Amino acid sequence: MDNSRVYKMIFAGVYPLYINKLERKGRTKEELDEVIRWLTGYDQKGLQKQIDDRVDFETFFKKSPKLNPNAVKITGVICGYRVEEIEDKLMQKVRYLDKLVDELAKGKAMVKVLRK
Repeated sequence: MDNSRVYKMIFAGVYPLYINKLERKGRTKEELDEVIRWLTGYDQKGLQKQIDDRVDFETFFKKSPKLNPNAVKITGVICGYRVEEIEDKLMQKVRYLDKLVDELAKGKAMVKVLRK
C-alpha cells in the first residue's frame, strides 16, 4: 500500500478537523492537545510550532520527541485496519492518533484514552 499521500498531508490542515470533530461531541481542543502531547512527547510550545510551521505528518512524527511507551496499548480497528497489526511504523503512529481522537469523540474517559 502506498501511504505517501497520508505522510505528505499537512498536520495543520488536519488539526482543525480533529478539533471540529471533538467539539461537536462535547470535547475540547485542550483535550485534543493533551492526547497529542501524550502520544508524541511534544510540549504545548513544540506542538504549536509544528502547527505554525505547517509540517506534514511524516515530519510531525519524525520530529516528535518520544512516542509514549504506552502507545502499544492502543488497539482496535481504525480505517479498516487493526492498529496493533500495522507493520509500517509511521502509518501506525498516524493511526494511533486517529484512534485516540475517535476514542475522545466517543466519550471515553481521558484516563482510559491515555492508557493510565
